[in-house]
Amino acid sequence: MVKHTVFIDGNVGTTGMQIEARLSEREDVKLLTIPEEKRKDPKAVREYMKKAEITFLCLPDQAAIEAAELSEGTGTRLIDASTAHRTDPAWVYGFPELGGEFRSRLKTSDKTAVPGCHASGFISLVRPLVEAGAISKDISLSCASLTGYSGGGKKLIAKYEGEERTDALKAPMPYALSLKHKHLPEMKAVCGLSKAPVFMPVVGDFYKGMLVSVPMNAEMLSIAPEEIRGVYEKAYGGSEFIKVMPENYDLAASGGFLSPELENGTNNLDIFVFRGGESVLLCSVFDNLGKGSGGAAVQCMNIMLGLPEKTGLN
Repeated sequence: MVKHTVFIDGNVGTTGMQIEARLSEREDVKLLTIPEEKRKDPKAVREYMKKAEITFLCLPDQAAIEAAELSEGTGTRLIDASTAHRTDPAWVYGFPELGGEFRSRLKTSDKTAVPGCHASGFISLVRPLVEAGAISKDISLSCASLTGYSGGGKKLIAKYEGEERTDALKAPMPYALSLKHKHLPEMKAVCGLSKAPVFMPVVGDFYKGMLVSVPMNAEMLSIAPEEIRGVYEKAYGGSEFIKVMPENYDLAASGGFLSPELENGTNNLDIFVFRGGESVLLCSVFDNLGKGSGGAAVQCMNIMLGLPEKTGLN
C-alpha cells in the first residue's frame, strides 16, 4: 500500500489534534511528527515540509501566512485551516460540494484553504440560491449560528471546562458583537454577494455541534418557497456528505426542537427548509469539528491525493 506522507504544522491546537486523530489510524498515511522543542523552529519546520506530500497549517492567521511563505520551494502541498487565505485567489477554496471549478481545482491544488465553520453553514444554504437566480446578489441577509464551545479553541474550552468556570456560561451567549466576524469576507465572496450578511454567532454550553440559520420571506425570493428544496437537491445530488432533509422531517423525537448536535462525530452536513405562511427558515446542521473543520480538511486531502472522498471519514 502506498503511504502518503503528511505533516501537521500546529498539531497541538484543536483543529490539528482533530486532523491527527482522523489520520493516525489510517494505514495509507504516514504522519511526520516534529519534536516538541523544534515545533517553532523555522529551519526544522521547513525540513519536515520537504518530506511531506501534504502539510496542514493549523495555526493562527499570521503564523499560517509565514508558514506558507516558508514552504516555498519545498514541494509540499498546503492545506490551511486558518482564515488567512480563504479569499486569496491564489488559493483553492476547499468546498468541493459547490461543484464545477471548486472540485476540479481542488484535485490539482497545491494551496487549499479550508472553509470556516460558520461560513460552511451559510455558504451551503445561500450559494446554490444565488447560482440558481432564486435570490439576488444584492440581497440583504441575516444569519445566526449556534456553536459548541470547542469552536473557540483551547482557551474557550478551558473557560467552559476549567476550575474557574462561572454560572454565566450556562446560558447561550452571542459574541463578535462588533459585527466584524472573521468569517464574513468568505461568506460574502464565495456566495457572490454584494454585501455581507448581518451575522450573529452564539456559543452554547455544549462541546461541539453547529446549527446555522438564514431566515427569509417570500418577497426576497424569485421562486416559490416550495421550490427551494429542489434547488438544493439539484446542487447537492450525489454528494457524499451534504444531505437535503425531507420536507416533512419529523422533529417529534426531539420534542419539536432542531439540535445542533445532530451530526456530531460525522463529516455530514444536513440542510433543512422550514416553511410557514410567507416565511422561510433555512438551516444547516453539522459538527463544527467535522465538516466545519478537521473533517473538511481531511476530505480536501483525500481529493488532492486522488483517494476516495470518504476515506477515514465514515
